[in-house]
Amino acid sequence: MTMTSANWLATLPTDRLIAEYSMWSADLIRLADDLDRIQDHADILHVDVADGHFAPAFLFFPDLVARMRAATTLPIHVHLMVADAVLVEQVRQFADAGADLISIHAENAAVADEALALIGERGLAAGIVLRVETAVAACRPYLDRIDFLTLLGTAIGVKGQGLDPAATERLREAARLIGQAGRRIVLAADGGIRENTVPVLRAAGAETVVMGSLAFGAENLADRMRWLHAL
Repeated sequence: MTMTSANWLATLPTDRLIAEYSMWSADLIRLADDLDRIQDHADILHVDVADGHFAPAFLFFPDLVARMRAATTLPIHVHLMVADAVLVEQVRQFADAGADLISIHAENAAVADEALALIGERGLAAGIVLRVETAVAACRPYLDRIDFLTLLGTAIGVKGQGLDPAATERLREAARLIGQAGRRIVLAADGGIRENTVPVLRAAGAETVVMGSLAFGAENLADRMRWLHAL
């Protein structure tokens, strides 16, 4: 198994936007080629997992993450969009597959404490994600245990949507809560990530954006990343 640096979280940039690359937008037939292409540009690989119930999609599975783990030293962020009944077992399976960071949803409140405890026991970074319709304050009970807070800016599990008008104010509210927590929690924006939305998301407090076609569809990826880093 290819290992990520043990201190990857502590060495994430603080002076520029962190680039998470959504593997949902990679060429899934040539995934290894795309991993090679982005190796020098991505800070984190973002892997969406959906069960067709919590979110209207079926997405990535542990064996694929294990193969990715063997092919890259980049940190792998697994975003679980799954029902309460399978969440804890999914944490276990993706931890075994080589995830470095596992994010669960605040909407999984019934099992969130158990899932976060397991993530901690496995020595992994933990995150909380909020659906676009969920109040930002729902993250408050978890701020002492997480390293990432991700706010969705579009409806869950559906590609190609425009950014929700409330996304920027929600980021500002989340940034205020993180400030009150007194510890570093990376604030992420996921969904509706376009050339015209990234600057406003950055201005609203996003420290990382989950890039799909904005990265994988770029004609010149190096130029795209220079643009992102300059924001």
